[in-house]
Amino acid sequence: MKTFLEFIDEKVATVAQRKKQARRMAKIARSPTVQAKKKKAMLRMRNPAKLAQIARKKTIQSFRDKFFPQYADSSLQQRVKIDQMVMAKYGKKIDKLAKKLVMKLKKTELERVKKARANLGK
Repeated sequence: MKTFLEFIDEKVATVAQRKKQARRMAKIARSPTVQAKKKKAMLRMRNPAKLAQIARKKTIQSFRDKFFPQYADSSLQQRVKIDQMVMAKYGKKIDKLAKKLVMKLKKTELERVKKARANLGK
């Protein structure tokens, strides 16, 4: 089976294809097996690559919220344009802040796992 990264490297999806994939993944996400896997994954520490990915996403989101508060209400084309502007203008700053955020996430990761394991028994 192909991994997600292998799948997205193959071709660029159109908007319609992405919407179709989103509907399919939303349906799969509701299935009991995926829910069980998600619950099990919450009990494990995330690897450094995953933490870096989360930190980058959070940093980009914070820049969007700060400079473009209307982002969520914008059309798809406007959001693409905003994303390009944010990356062009603040890309290096985002990388730098994401590295700092990774350190914070590493510290909170153990706490998150402990909390998830404590809630498992309830």
